[in-house]
Amino acid sequence: MSRRRLLREASMGFGALAFSDLMQGEAGADLSSRGPLDPRPSHAPARARSVIFLYMDGGVSQVDTFDPKPLLAKENGQKPKFKVDATVFNNNGNILASPWEFKRHGQSGIPISSLFPHIAKHADELCVLRSMTAFSPNHPNANYALHSGHALLGRPSMGAWASYGLGTENANLPSFVVLHGGQVPSGGMVNFSSGFLPANHQGSILQPTNPILRNVKPGDKRPGSQRKKLDRLAQVDRDLLGRLGHAPEVESAIRNYELAYRMQMAVPEVTDISGESELTKKLYGLDAPYGNTRKYGTQCLLARRLVERGVRFVELTINPGNGDRWDQHGNLKAGHEKNSLAVDQPIAGLITDLKARGLLDSTLLVFSGEFGRTPFAQGTNGRDHNPQGFSLWMAGGGVKGGTIYGATDEYGYRVVDKKLTVHDLHANMLHLLGIDHTRLTYRFGGRDVRLTDVHGEIIPEIIA
Repeated sequence: MSRRRLLREASMGFGALAFSDLMQGEAGADLSSRGPLDPRPSHAPARARSVIFLYMDGGVSQVDTFDPKPLLAKENGQKPKFKVDATVFNNNGNILASPWEFKRHGQSGIPISSLFPHIAKHADELCVLRSMTAFSPNHPNANYALHSGHALLGRPSMGAWASYGLGTENANLPSFVVLHGGQVPSGGMVNFSSGFLPANHQGSILQPTNPILRNVKPGDKRPGSQRKKLDRLAQVDRDLLGRLGHAPEVESAIRNYELAYRMQMAVPEVTDISGESELTKKLYGLDAPYGNTRKYGTQCLLARRLVERGVRFVELTINPGNGDRWDQHGNLKAGHEKNSLAVDQPIAGLITDLKARGLLDSTLLVFSGEFGRTPFAQGTNGRDHNPQGFSLWMAGGGVKGGTIYGATDEYGYRVVDKKLTVHDLHANMLHLLGIDHTRLTYRFGGRDVRLTDVHGEIIPEIIA
């Protein structure tokens, strides 16, 4: 008998005890009595039941969208009069005025640029955070931080944390779904990973252009054949569990097989939009001349259908074909206009539709990229990365609409009032879901780890 087999099969041996301890992830949890995706009570009354994260990959320019700076027009073409920190390419030009006009919208009078004429109609629903900062000026690290709170890969995504904390309200669908437009974000699909959390909480990738998931579509033609195979596979896994003891990876595999089996009916139904009215499809821009408007409109419509069915966290990525995402190091005007044309009408349609169905109050929308852009040019007509100050907005789900929080300096370069980090963003997102971010922990690496690390502050001014 090999040493490995001896350690595995020796009843109550020290090796088995040590292995069991290493495999122990969720201390004190009785996974035999409940599944990891079963609904869990929140720490406090929740304002939101679901989150739709509108991920603007590449970095939207704050001074061209939600943070107007008139001084840029006044000093356009002049050398910056402030200290310029090192940028990614160090090809720093002169002050660059915004090519777009800003106007105040709604009763709140929030300034929004002409890039977003449709979203501007919902100004009174928006809470614009103008004092966000990023942990890194590099796309991959900033993306990891935006999604997981850490600038290094390997940590669970915020969607996985929401799933872990609350479970799902629909046993036939995953609790965390990524509607993938086709543009792989910098840093890769690991941005949607469950990290060290049980694998059940990983984001399930769904491409609206191919809505039937490859691993969900049944391959067996004979009724009952697949069920017999799953039952046999489950028995093999249970036998393995009997030898290993508590093993989260094996338990997750068993539950994932069963979830996939149930999803064979649920996914085709949720992705079939043929029953939606023509008025609804038009609202989302599914008849728009621009192809990427139609594609993103489909993603937004599917997001509504998913939260309507109890999915906890839905993330949308952008579509390829608009140039380099929102990452305009050159030709800012053409690049940002293509991206805004793709997302503006669909997002506005989503807000309108959620509100009409009574879902906006229970659905938190978050619109953000991983950082902002510089107020001076890269070269002559682009903008480099700027982690020192950028804007995002939230709407619905208990957020105080018609609100502006924080400020950057007169050039939109650095935060000068009420500085925020991704830890603060995540803390408030969890708070609106009824989760105390300091209590949502997972034992890993010898300590209780949380999404917000040891940081994160709740912002009463943005809570309705």
